[in-house]
Amino acid sequence: MLTRVCLGLVLVTATPAWSQLTATPFEAPATSVDQTQMLTPPPVSAEGYPTTVGSQARTNFLAAGFTLNTAYNDNVLVGENSNPIGDFIYTISPTIALNKTTPRQNLALTYSPGFTFYQKTSSLDTTGQNVAVSFQYRLSPHTTLTLGDSLQKSSNAFDQLYPSSGETISGSSQTPAVSVVAPYANQLRNTANVGFSYQFSSNGMVGGSGTVAENNYSNPAEASGFNNSSSLGGSVFFSRRLSSKQYFGVTYQYSGSQSSPVNTQTNPANTQTQVRTHTLSAFYSIYLNPKLSLSVSGGPQYTNASQPTLPATNSTTPSVTASIGWQRSHTNFVASYSRTVTGDSGLLGAYNSNSATASVGWQVTRTWTIGSAANYSSNTSVTPSFSSSNPGGETVSGTVTARHSMSERLGIEVGYARLHQSYSGIAVISAAPDSNREYISISYRLMQPLGR
Repeated sequence: MLTRVCLGLVLVTATPAWSQLTATPFEAPATSVDQTQMLTPPPVSAEGYPTTVGSQARTNFLAAGFTLNTAYNDNVLVGENSNPIGDFIYTISPTIALNKTTPRQNLALTYSPGFTFYQKTSSLDTTGQNVAVSFQYRLSPHTTLTLGDSLQKSSNAFDQLYPSSGETISGSSQTPAVSVVAPYANQLRNTANVGFSYQFSSNGMVGGSGTVAENNYSNPAEASGFNNSSSLGGSVFFSRRLSSKQYFGVTYQYSGSQSSPVNTQTNPANTQTQVRTHTLSAFYSIYLNPKLSLSVSGGPQYTNASQPTLPATNSTTPSVTASIGWQRSHTNFVASYSRTVTGDSGLLGAYNSNSATASVGWQVTRTWTIGSAANYSSNTSVTPSFSSSNPGGETVSGTVTARHSMSERLGIEVGYARLHQSYSGIAVISAAPDSNREYISISYRLMQPLGR
């Protein structure tokens, strides 16, 4: 996968810059402007906002552990013609993680397989995979190379919607949030990226990145009405530091995606859809204090969508992204909003997507932490001739959690999550649009600090 990304970078170059980032992507520089490296503002950064409480974030460690999770879901949908039933779900997830940071490079690796068992509907028993690796290297004092790859194999809608511990929320439209999922369908998502940045003056920076992504459902019966998709994209940007707290710049972004129905027997004519977008945006970021930042970007987006036997569709619409990040030693709040056209949402054709994601965490005491996350996405088809049976819909989800650290290694967490999806053209969703989940998990973790 990384090889394909490197080839794609020859055509489109792009965004992130680790050496220009501090520990969190919204910290302001501490010294004078002409003596510090520039930050990479959230609209053009692949780093994202952290969702963990500040005191929980760690670097330079080797860790191993496992999590035992017991959950009750009131809507286990087995195929589009079956009625949903409630079931207890048991998951065992071992984990190994590595984080190694030096003045010139950072390596982060996480691997966590999962083994899931259903008490009643044993036909849904499955294994999952979660792999994430990122490598950032400072080629020179002002030039940085970034590589990354993530893979997720899951059949649980809640795993795909909520940012888990250690994950981030993006402030850029280059990595849109998941908008629609097939409940309890085995799904494989793989995303790889490569990027670089170069600070050519005390107040000027340019950068570029390329991304390859694939999304596939292995069982057509579980995901009828959805589409397998693959995409290739990239962007370039220019950033100007106006003051120690303000950044302004422009970015160009390209995205090309191909999708085809998971079940071609029910939709044989629509064998493949291609969607290409070109977006030109201006962005502005302000760092109100070392722990709080606001960002906004916007500009025109041109979309070209085509499908065999049908005329191509072209449109120009506004694209907007806004985000806020606030992190203190015991609290964390992140929110992001994006309006963009996408062709790799799992639906057929191009869709105008309005999505919002928010996460909040609070360390109440030394051993107790509570948190909540929410997602909203509304998708409206801009290519109705491609799929008149699925004009779009919306997804609303939310979760609340409470975690207690019984010791440095042992912790317990309880939580509640709710999911609502309204897509009349997808039988596996319209048959039972609501799902509720209560869970309790116990985790054990060994951590070995690594010397700098």
